[in-house]
Amino acid sequence: MAQLSNRLQRLAPSATLAMSQKSAEMKAQGIDVINMSVGEPDFNTPDHIKEAAKQAIDQNYSRYSPVPGYPELRKAIVEKLKRENGLDYQTSEILVSNGAKQSVCNTVMALVNPGEEVIIPAPYWVSYPQMALLAGGTPVFVNATFEQNFKMTPEQLEAAITPKTRLLILCSPSNPTGSVYNKEELRALANIILKHDDIFVLADEIYEHINYVGHHESIAQFPGMKERTIIVNGVSKAYAMTGWRIGYIAAPEWIVKGCNKLQGQYTSGPCSVSQKAAEAAYVESQLCVEEMRQAFERRRDLIVSLARQIPGLEVNVPEGAFYLFPKCSSFYGKTAPDGSTVGNSTDLAMYLLKEAHVATVGGDAFGDPDCFRMSYATSDENIREAIRRIAEALGKLK
Repeated sequence: MAQLSNRLQRLAPSATLAMSQKSAEMKAQGIDVINMSVGEPDFNTPDHIKEAAKQAIDQNYSRYSPVPGYPELRKAIVEKLKRENGLDYQTSEILVSNGAKQSVCNTVMALVNPGEEVIIPAPYWVSYPQMALLAGGTPVFVNATFEQNFKMTPEQLEAAITPKTRLLILCSPSNPTGSVYNKEELRALANIILKHDDIFVLADEIYEHINYVGHHESIAQFPGMKERTIIVNGVSKAYAMTGWRIGYIAAPEWIVKGCNKLQGQYTSGPCSVSQKAAEAAYVESQLCVEEMRQAFERRRDLIVSLARQIPGLEVNVPEGAFYLFPKCSSFYGKTAPDGSTVGNSTDLAMYLLKEAHVATVGGDAFGDPDCFRMSYATSDENIREAIRRIAEALGKLK
């Protein structure tokens, strides 16, 4: 019987996209669903960025772009890294891809050999382990619990390292928890990495600007770490440009060349018009970034205060991104009005979708079965109504 490749058999579908699709199907049936499952700003792309795209069309930026991205965009990224992060890169150390998701996958595919290990702190973004599996690697999970604010300790990192370790994937600010590693915490992790040769850090910094505790810190800043770090970033979250599909890596040139070779074989260069829009995002006014950050911070404060009023939920205070990841295990084993039992966080998320018409994502998919994820990248009105519905639905569990 014909079947898909073993490579694909190893992969799980994206739980966030699956939940988003379920909510869309219910909406199509006329059901009023509040979708808090997908990590996407609800703002429109700022006008000056859209204008740059329109100009690019009029100027006939309609042909194949260079595989690593236009030189002007790579130069704008180099300047951004210097201005905002104090990091010195050359344009030859930048590769622009079709979204930061491709940037992450390029890096994993370029560095990880079959049988090598990829350390992934849990909770994690759903795609990290799948990308490690795609490369033939072995994901090694480090449980960073609710009680430690979902942040891995240096001792946990050291204990996870073996002779097979090739890569650590570190996301700060974090999806799905919103936790942010401060400078001293990153320095302590860097000190562990530097004790071991040939281990690299993929620093996913896509939520860099959605930060409520001050200046973003990158693990690449410490002596010896820039040579060991692949920074992944892009325009999707900070500039509300998810659909434009522009991400990048900043990394040692030999890694960039490897990713360029890979990208040249399966997608080539990113969308020409999107690159000109991204260039404008980086070189023009950054006021829009701060305005959106302030809105997210207000929503963070709102959802935390409301969720803490629900009996049975444990809620920490996210320091960045736009996710709440409350602990919900006190509801496991309870019975829903239809007689079904809530056995885990995925069951709870399905119950909330059916009973409360609020789409969330179970923590099982993120490597933490005690929690579930809600995105608060939506209006204050939606947040209030969603939490009201969730509280009512949870109150019906016996």
